[in-house]
Amino acid sequence: MNFERHMDEYLLFLSVEKGLSQSSIESYSQDLKQYLSFLEDNGVSEYNDIDTELLILFLKVLKESGRSGKTLSRMQSTLRNYHQFLLNENITSKNPALRLQSVKEDKKLPVYLTVEEMETLLRTPDDSRAGSRDRAMMELLYASGLRVSEIIDISMTDLNIALGFIKVRGKGSKERIVPMTDYVGRLLQEYMETHRLELLKDDHTDALFITNRGKGFTRQGLWKTIKKYELLSGIGKNITPHTFRHSFATHLIENGADLRAVQEMLGHSDISTTQIYTQISAVKIREMYKRFHPRK
Repeated sequence: MNFERHMDEYLLFLSVEKGLSQSSIESYSQDLKQYLSFLEDNGVSEYNDIDTELLILFLKVLKESGRSGKTLSRMQSTLRNYHQFLLNENITSKNPALRLQSVKEDKKLPVYLTVEEMETLLRTPDDSRAGSRDRAMMELLYASGLRVSEIIDISMTDLNIALGFIKVRGKGSKERIVPMTDYVGRLLQEYMETHRLELLKDDHTDALFITNRGKGFTRQGLWKTIKKYELLSGIGKNITPHTFRHSFATHLIENGADLRAVQEMLGHSDISTTQIYTQISAVKIREMYKRFHPRK
């Protein structure tokens, strides 16, 4: 049986029917190549010869090679979805991955900044053309909880400053509306009316944030910009663009925001992903309790 042809058909299905991003397609491709290589090494030539025990062996091999719980959980999801596709397409008669028990991921609490640390970071840029742009960009990251790919993808037409919202294209090209504060709206208005025009070298560039070369930001460019202010701020934490997203969600939940509303703003398809931020709040409460309760 031509396993590789079926894998290519599945990847095409994910791209065309599911609308997954190229990076997601690449992740699925890498997972499936490992899986198909394992099948070949074990002399499997038919999908119907694959049973749950063989899949468990495959996951065990990955675990013994040092793969994390998160990687194993993702691989298990890949196997389940792939075999379901094969079943739906009548390529095979069963889905042996359905009986797999969920792998527990190694849950690590995300790094976030305190309100005071965030205020320090946001005060770090100077009043130069690039500094004013960077302050507006970081303020928007913190005010909206956007992903890196989302903020560099924002165009001028996605903003509605008068109504205080941004149209965002998230994972799988799903659109959502994210609010922004009046303060961030004023910063963006000032940036667009002055510094963006000064930075712009190509009138056809519709990107909201423009680099010193007159082009839209890349992921790497945004990462380097944040790292610059990490060093200048002296905060002493590993700050990335995603740190703003973690801080945004954590501070909202700490101040009593509804979990479903935070899920909507972050663009999480599953609320269990958002619940990690409630764990951060719980950890903080326990630390404060141990520190200040008189009966330690």
